[in-house]
Amino acid sequence: MIEVRPGGRRRIDRVLAPDYTDGIERLPLAAVRALRDEAAQEETDLSYLRRLLHARIDILRAERQRRAEGGSAVVDQLATILASNAVGPATGRGRYQIQEPSRADAHQRHVEALVADVDLSDVGALSDGKLDLALRTFVSEEASVSGRRREVQAVVDRLNAEIADRYQNGSASVDELLAAERGWPTNPGRTKS
Repeated sequence: MIEVRPGGRRRIDRVLAPDYTDGIERLPLAAVRALRDEAAQEETDLSYLRRLLHARIDILRAERQRRAEGGSAVVDQLATILASNAVGPATGRGRYQIQEPSRADAHQRHVEALVADVDLSDVGALSDGKLDLALRTFVSEEASVSGRRREVQAVVDRLNAEIADRYQNGSASVDELLAAERGWPTNPGRTKS
């Protein structure tokens, strides 16, 4: 389960702290963007962790189905099993991610440690009990990760709304954004409201 520790130092602790977006309307635009980027990075990491879990869930479900209906070994179907989720219909509030996961190795270790004695490289050798336990464990963890991801997405949405409002009401301009990104001086004659 993905725990959030009040006052914790991890990124998820900061992003999901109740006061993370307090007073954003008074912050400079760059500070709001920095908060948004931090939250978006957390969303990216949670999305990556979720994909790792989905892959394992798909493999275990395929093995369960193979046992019930017969058919070829899961390893022979692996490309199809993993691809079916990748090209399936989108669900939830997925968005285009521009960041790469920042903790891919840690997420991999986390998923592997969930069911330490289950070897997915030979799911056919698992007992029915171990197969069911592994599937329940991964499904439960995926539900936890998805819940946290939705919470983080709500934070990103609040920050994006603040940024959009500033552009809409004229207190921020695209020209200033582009100038700042390129290191150019902003228009000194422009007054901000």
